[in-house]
Amino acid sequence: MILDTQLEFSDAQSITATALSTNVIDLRASPTLKDIANGKQLYAVLQVDTAATAAGAATVTFSLESDSTADLATSATVHATTAAIGKATLVAGYQVVIPLPPGVTYERYLGARYTVATGPLTAGAFSFFITDAPQNWNAVPAGA
Repeated sequence: MILDTQLEFSDAQSITATALSTNVIDLRASPTLKDIANGKQLYAVLQVDTAATAAGAATVTFSLESDSTADLATSATVHATTAAIGKATLVAGYQVVIPLPPGVTYERYLGARYTVATGPLTAGAFSFFITDAPQNWNAVPAGA
């Protein structure tokens, strides 16, 4: 898989409470991803870099959102989302691939949101990006 850093919202971003991705993409006057896709299907990919831990039964919901403001705080539109995922599932190497619907118009700013419930997390780092070719294998530590 080739990763375009211009389509990367988070790179091993540490999350302990609900937060917005480190990077937000400015789509400018042309709020569409069809130009970069060149007719291909696009995917939002969430990857766990550091396992999530918490004192309680924390969950995290991951979403791809767009808005008219860079802080995604005006009236963000959710384009893709996961169900709440429990901390026991969010181990290093875990990945979720979400096909993005074709022909969608996005607002000017596009970013990812991490919504922590029954938290806070005491650890957890995540990467979130868009690609046209998600990997279909997961690396595991030796002996696992």
